[in-house]
Amino acid sequence: MTAETAPALSDEFLESTPNRPAVFLLWPREGEPYLARTNVLKRRLTRLARMGNLRESIVRVEIWFTGSVLEAQTKMYQLARVHFPKRYAQLLHLRMPPYVKLLLTNDYPRTAVTAQLGAARAVLCGPFRSRVSAERFEAGFLELFQIRRCQEDLAPSPNHPGCMYGEMGKCLRPCQQVVGPLEYRSEVDRVADFLETGGKSLLETAAAARDRFSAELDFEHAARQHERMSRIEEILKLRDELARPLDSLHGIAIAPSSAPQAVELSFIRAGHWQGTHRLSFELVDGKPVPLDGKLREIITGVAARILPVRERQDYLAILARWFYSSWRDGEYLPLDNFSDVPYRKLVNAVSRVHHHVV
Repeated sequence: MTAETAPALSDEFLESTPNRPAVFLLWPREGEPYLARTNVLKRRLTRLARMGNLRESIVRVEIWFTGSVLEAQTKMYQLARVHFPKRYAQLLHLRMPPYVKLLLTNDYPRTAVTAQLGAARAVLCGPFRSRVSAERFEAGFLELFQIRRCQEDLAPSPNHPGCMYGEMGKCLRPCQQVVGPLEYRSEVDRVADFLETGGKSLLETAAAARDRFSAELDFEHAARQHERMSRIEEILKLRDELARPLDSLHGIAIAPSSAPQAVELSFIRAGHWQGTHRLSFELVDGKPVPLDGKLREIITGVAARILPVRERQDYLAILARWFYSSWRDGEYLPLDNFSDVPYRKLVNAVSRVHHHVV
């Protein structure tokens, strides 16, 4: 996207302005600029020029043409942070998606559903589509463990009244000092492994136990472990499509570009936004360049960067809004890691987005 300027909302400028999707800034002689996005730039600016004395008060117009909603929202966010640093989230109606968080700073860790990443030590899974879906996943996987579900700051005592989960054998009851901190932490570590591995830690343990029982001809216990595997897999299906262990959230968003014969690739690595790169389909010396080679060159050049907590959270909110929306204008390719990108799938996704625009 490139910025274009004009001295004011003159008739000549409005006449030459195309009716294309864009993000724009109107600069008055005094006060804050006006930031907005539109799908019909000429019509929007013409309408604004007719409002009172706005035409006379605007001294400069800056325009960034956009090819997708994701590109527009990303540009809006970047500009709003610069020009409205204290209220950009309110201006953009930026709603933070929910995450399932395992809080590790507490002496007796527990899980929670939260919209804030925070800087404290924790294991995070998300972003989820809604709080309801995050709570459903949390309730599901907690059935596999015996950590506490209460939210109080525990003061363990044999006289603590406990709760129904302890009575049902679904909590180790640290509140009543049935277990000590070390034994309780061992169970917490199992929960952390489950979240960090996307459930693989439990699945592999159950599979190994099933195979061992089968080898010993203990088919009753083997069947129980098989049922446990099926249960774990059903719980993992409760995660929304984008929800992953946050430090393992890798992916590429492919969206239309404002430039002809191009698409925009946005990279997410370990839950951090890595920026957007343009992939052009222009000919070189009259010949097309293989997409596979171009993509490898772009991805190799993507340097890993770690964002501050607030900025990381904001970009994930933009990604979640776009991904979970009914108007998503592009595709998202999840990755296990950046060292093993499925280039055939990526080329197919790029081709579909490009052909849909054309």
